[in-house]
Amino acid sequence: METHELIKALAADTKRSGMPMAFAWSGAAILAVAVAAGVFLALLGPRSDVANAMQTLRFLYKFLVTIALALSAVGVLRVLSRPEAEPRTFLPYLAIAPALLLAGVLAELVAVPASAWPARLVGSNGLVCLTFIPLLGLGPLALLLLALRHGAPSQPTLAGAVAGLAAGGIAATFYAAHCTDDSPLFVATWYTAAIAILVFLGWVGARRFVRW
Repeated sequence: METHELIKALAADTKRSGMPMAFAWSGAAILAVAVAAGVFLALLGPRSDVANAMQTLRFLYKFLVTIALALSAVGVLRVLSRPEAEPRTFLPYLAIAPALLLAGVLAELVAVPASAWPARLVGSNGLVCLTFIPLLGLGPLALLLLALRHGAPSQPTLAGAVAGLAAGGIAATFYAAHCTDDSPLFVATWYTAAIAILVFLGWVGARRFVRW
């Protein structure tokens, strides 16, 4: 069988077998958010000054970046779950959140004296961030990998890594409500490192459980 014929057959089998992919992804996304919210409320909760923080641009900008990452990664992941998907066409969407974060970092470097940059970058919650973003993202990642099993991704490890990005975006969105470090320098350093852990776990998980 030719490669293109195999891809068509797999796509047809995916549509015929199991639950519809649209339903699988909608259910996985809703459950992923619900699970992350439950763990967040049980372990962390919002910061004590959240009402005042919501009036600051730095606090709100964190959510712009993390929500953009979650939405773009989930959208790309849905595409990658299909065997006929061409990754190069859709992966540029994943640059939206990094571009927003870079813009925030540049604005911070301009607005804050250079002597304050190290303190803004290090912050006071680095280890907490590295702990709780992966913890909040484990449930969403498992659900997204489960949804991938209902598809037939031609590059499962890439799809798994993107699932880690999506789970990281969801987890970081909730964690941002707890974190008192609002500087884009902190977000670019610690949030990125924490999300990278979930990307790696998604890659490993897909390698073991999503390959076909």
